[in-house]
Amino acid sequence: MSDARKEILSKIRTTRNDPHAVQNTLGTVKSRIKDHPANLIPKRGRGDQGQRLGQFMAEAERVHASIRKVASDADVPKAIAEYLTDNNLPSRIKHAPSLSHLDWSETLMEVRQGIGEDTDEVCVTSAFAGVAETGTLVTYSGTENPTTLNFLPPVHIAVLKSGDIIGSYEDAWAKLRSQFAGQDQSASFIPRTVNMITGPSRTGDIQQTLLLGIHGPQRLHIVIVDEETS
Repeated sequence: MSDARKEILSKIRTTRNDPHAVQNTLGTVKSRIKDHPANLIPKRGRGDQGQRLGQFMAEAERVHASIRKVASDADVPKAIAEYLTDNNLPSRIKHAPSLSHLDWSETLMEVRQGIGEDTDEVCVTSAFAGVAETGTLVTYSGTENPTTLNFLPPVHIAVLKSGDIIGSYEDAWAKLRSQFAGQDQSASFIPRTVNMITGPSRTGDIQQTLLLGIHGPQRLHIVIVDEETS
């Protein structure tokens, strides 16, 4: 038996038989979870809000998402209706409960609310955050924003507040922890699912040719409510 293997097995035996070693290991894990050590944050993820907005838009468009800025929540339904008309897309949409406060009645769209189903053609969700570094949307699962709405339809439309555009992935986790800070962290510190969506679904597996919509939505349209101009 090699010396390295002996050392590894010895540590395993010690840990299994020594309750203090187990406590030390658990203490290290708990400390790491509590202190949230940050990773390296690239320079392009450190700008002010205006820079983050511009960076996010540029990165999102680079990965084949489309962008529309509006001045307020009241403009969102009309912007979505115009996008569907301009792209000759179905006018039937299903939106997340988190968007039930919007007035959809001023459009000619057929609007429903609920979870995503395989028959849905256009789904509209609200994004928890946008990451400027990569043009990525951050969403989390829950009754107000069912995860199925993000992935089942051919067309996914996300509503994002400009104030929720952050610099980096590290900022996304910090924002998420802050959102759930008042909850029992032992039971429900974070949601069951956190999704990071960068552009529409894609693959290059077939002869290294980029194809969109293979594993999820073929189109991703982001409506940014620019709170700085509202």
